[in-house]
Amino acid sequence: MSAVGRSLRDSRHLYWVGENIIARDFPPVASALRDPNGLLAIGGELDSARLLDAYRRGIFPWCNAGQPVLWWSPDPRCVLRPGGVKISRSLAKTIRQGVYEVTCNRAFGEVIRACARPRRDGETTWLTAEMIAAYTALHEAGWAVSVECRREGELVGGLYGVVIGAVFFGESMFSRRRDASKVALAKLAQALERHAFQLIDCQIPSPHLRSLGATLMPRERFIDILRRHCRADTKPRRELAADFI
Repeated sequence: MSAVGRSLRDSRHLYWVGENIIARDFPPVASALRDPNGLLAIGGELDSARLLDAYRRGIFPWCNAGQPVLWWSPDPRCVLRPGGVKISRSLAKTIRQGVYEVTCNRAFGEVIRACARPRRDGETTWLTAEMIAAYTALHEAGWAVSVECRREGELVGGLYGVVIGAVFFGESMFSRRRDASKVALAKLAQALERHAFQLIDCQIPSPHLRSLGATLMPRERFIDILRRHCRADTKPRRELAADFI
């Protein structure tokens, strides 16, 4: 049985989120489990207020279909600096030649549904219907952003995430053509750097993310950056969409 499965089976040791409790009532992130790394709490609804407060505190939701919502804050955290994305020669050539048309916030629904589809390697999706509805609501309120890559009018890659203050919280990406999602990330990073963003949160490390320049940051340092750059009085960065690309 996986560590997540064991934790759910013995969930009396996990903090249960009440229906009317938002993230500021969660336990401190330092109390998150080490195995599985970062599991902090269980349950609750994915309403916009709870999600935004969770992200500001370094907490994000992730669960599989059939599970209650699981809330995570892993240590260390996988992050990218906007100016630190590694661009290979071939990727630079693809960008320079304009192989893909890159846009922002033109097709959020299409992007998140594409991210939800099963992967070629057979990996199942964690983007449930509840998750899709929750992030679509954030997008409609100006907090969630999509970047789209098209080839001859067809959507072939992209990504989406949550923007709060000077941090982009990356959620998922997809690619149907070579380097399409990498082009989306590179263009996004350029736009974020122009607007003095501090971090791109990648949540969990992977070989793919490490190849793009992602590094590991101690959770305490990550939370400190959020305290300084994701304040509760931050407004949606609607002006960014016009200049992302």
